[in-house]
Amino acid sequence: MPEVKEPETAPGTRFDVLIAGAGYVGLATAVAMVAARPSLRVAVVDAAPAEVWRKDGRSSAIAAAACRMLEQLGCWQDIEPQAQAITEMIVTDSRTADPVRPVFLTFGGEVAPGEPFAHMVDNKVLNGALRKRAATLGIDIIEGVAVNHFEAGPSHVTVALADGISIDAKLLVAADGVRSKLRDMAGIKTVHWDYGQSGIVCTVAHERPHGGRAEEHFLPAGPFAILPLKPDEKGGNRSSIVWTERTEDADRIVAEDDLVFETELEQRFGLKLGEIHAAGPRKAWPLGLTLARAFVAPRFALAGDAAHGIHPIAGQGLNLGFRDAAALAEVVVEADRLGRDIGAIDVLEEYERWRRFDTVQMGVTTDVLNRLFSNDFGPLRALRDIGLGLVERMPRMKSFFIGQASGINPGAPRLLRGEAI
Repeated sequence: MPEVKEPETAPGTRFDVLIAGAGYVGLATAVAMVAARPSLRVAVVDAAPAEVWRKDGRSSAIAAAACRMLEQLGCWQDIEPQAQAITEMIVTDSRTADPVRPVFLTFGGEVAPGEPFAHMVDNKVLNGALRKRAATLGIDIIEGVAVNHFEAGPSHVTVALADGISIDAKLLVAADGVRSKLRDMAGIKTVHWDYGQSGIVCTVAHERPHGGRAEEHFLPAGPFAILPLKPDEKGGNRSSIVWTERTEDADRIVAEDDLVFETELEQRFGLKLGEIHAAGPRKAWPLGLTLARAFVAPRFALAGDAAHGIHPIAGQGLNLGFRDAAALAEVVVEADRLGRDIGAIDVLEEYERWRRFDTVQMGVTTDVLNRLFSNDFGPLRALRDIGLGLVERMPRMKSFFIGQASGINPGAPRLLRGEAI
């Protein structure tokens, strides 16, 4: 068992980097920086109460590149036993009431022999592994305290916390979600529009095993994704669903009793896996596109959903955040090795240039896909089904899409290629 380092500093002292947000992106950024450069003093502050992350019943799709990053950071060995590999994916396009849903597109599940293009992981497992590694590295996590305000100066940023403590750092990273308060404090504007849709998220128990297959059904109200999970502690078969509906319908469906909810669920899920039941809480999340107009300001950087919030149609929101974490950590670590000021604007602009195009491209792609598939316009339906069928017959095109979904490409940060910074 690795030796756990005691934090070298107490809250209220000076750090090199202060990260606001103890979600996956904030924790991954902190771990990546300290694992590569132990001399960096990094702390994480989070407004959420301590231990609230343990109550998160959701699950996330972790692309192959992010799995490589987590392995390089020393977290994957704690996650893998509880992670479900996605071995196959199918795509259909139909109406909710259609008795048969023809499969237009299929994907094999490996980007390399023995390496699936993605895994499904319970959020609390992912968060717990990152927190364990952060503790091993001696990273302070200050919970239940919000950032009240901050002020950037020539050599450091001064951050005032809600409990009256003031912290100085060379760099402040905002990883506090799509409604980032720190982004607003920094005066960074966003491009935003609401889709009029909400995503219903819940875990479904089913009679027969899923075989590691993920499904995405394009329905008129929006995509309905079925994502395989590891069996529960009793060996019960489980899947996670991300179910897009018009917001008014989603609110109604979530508020219904279990019988009505499961009837609606069965109409979309089908009976291919036998009898199904909702296994856990259900909640609807409003969906929209949010892109920050800038990713950095003096001694300040955005990462994760604070920089971009996209539609879940491609399952890339969390993976975009991990790309931010890997890129920001690499830029900061390399700057520190060269004796540069890690919070200087010219250093931070390297991170922005690296991440901005990828983020905008993914935001536009998910926006177009959602508009293309979340409708029941006959001629458009015919054209998109022809397009899906053509891709199915083009192995190189399918391989390209798998590569994009996995996040593995030559220009990716080192951690996402499975290399140390």
